[in-house]
Amino acid sequence: MPEQNPHLKPQKTSGSFNIPKLAAAFPETAETMLLDTYLTDQESASTRVFRVYRPTPAHYHAHCDEHLYVVSGRGTFWMNDPSEPIVFGPGTLLVFPRGTVHAMPSIAEFPVVFLSVDTPRRNPTDVIFVDPSEGTPQSFIRRQD
Repeated sequence: MPEQNPHLKPQKTSGSFNIPKLAAAFPETAETMLLDTYLTDQESASTRVFRVYRPTPAHYHAHCDEHLYVVSGRGTFWMNDPSEPIVFGPGTLLVFPRGTVHAMPSIAEFPVVFLSVDTPRRNPTDVIFVDPSEGTPQSFIRRQD
């Protein structure tokens, strides 16, 4: 049996999830940049819903590819090149492989909520800031129970 992420409670490996209901359950404020809820957490992939509370500085993930579907909110996002911002809104899909430096420099409309599929699974500590003074895994994201 694959080892479960030690930061998480056991999760379903399949199921039906009400994304709008999960998105509405996030609080209005958070101490971290993001709060997330894992829907599944298998060795091959994890599925999460997360809310972004403030712009995120340049960072990357060393061990997973990310597929982010915008559930709500609007803002700007960039991958690899900050001079080429992408304007996102509900229905936008952002896809990038591990090691891709990315950031969300601005939020135009709250709440910003993403559905994320990470392959292989994303460990909560898998975040590396380009400028280490801008964040740590603990200041970046926290799991919402």
